[in-house]
Amino acid sequence: MTTGTLGVRTEREYDQLLVERVQAGDKRAFDVLVSKYQRRLMRLVSRLVHDPAEAEDVVQETFIKAYRALRHFRGEAAFYTWLYRIGINTAKNYLVTQGRRAATSSDADAEQAESFDDGNKLRDNNTPESVLASKQIAATVNAAMDVLPIELRTAIVLREIEGLSYEEISEIMACPIGTVRSRIFRAREVIAEKLKPLLDMPIDKRW
Repeated sequence: MTTGTLGVRTEREYDQLLVERVQAGDKRAFDVLVSKYQRRLMRLVSRLVHDPAEAEDVVQETFIKAYRALRHFRGEAAFYTWLYRIGINTAKNYLVTQGRRAATSSDADAEQAESFDDGNKLRDNNTPESVLASKQIAATVNAAMDVLPIELRTAIVLREIEGLSYEEISEIMACPIGTVRSRIFRAREVIAEKLKPLLDMPIDKRW
């Protein structure tokens, strides 16, 4: 993002400028941050808390927490990674208080994850359009993601839907990059297993 008149070159710098304005007492600057990230945060939280009304509550609570804690924000991390971390933790806490404990899972061996590349088939641009367009396949992927343990679901959503790097996900989830790779590997493995029967089926039988 470029805003030459303010001397700001990147999106992170722009966010930091807004944060500094909020810290100086400009509440309207926080409204700008909310407008910028509300939809993205809702997309993420909705993958963790499936009820739309509950997801909205979590997003609202996330912004309240962020506003209250913003005076401690020093810019060591990008604002959005800091915000996402608050959102994920708020979603987990919400599930616990509602009696729906966030499922956990032990991680696969990080070395195994490092060498695993079959998951890239999920994003293969050479896949026929007829396969990509299949509503049944999309529904299968979504259903598989929805039942993943929350750590795996969070990692795969941040990677595949939000398009974040392993480094960014590591920062957001407060875990080593090897753990991030492990979680994404396991999530891709589960999704690929669910997709296999559909992908092995003749195209005209998928509908």
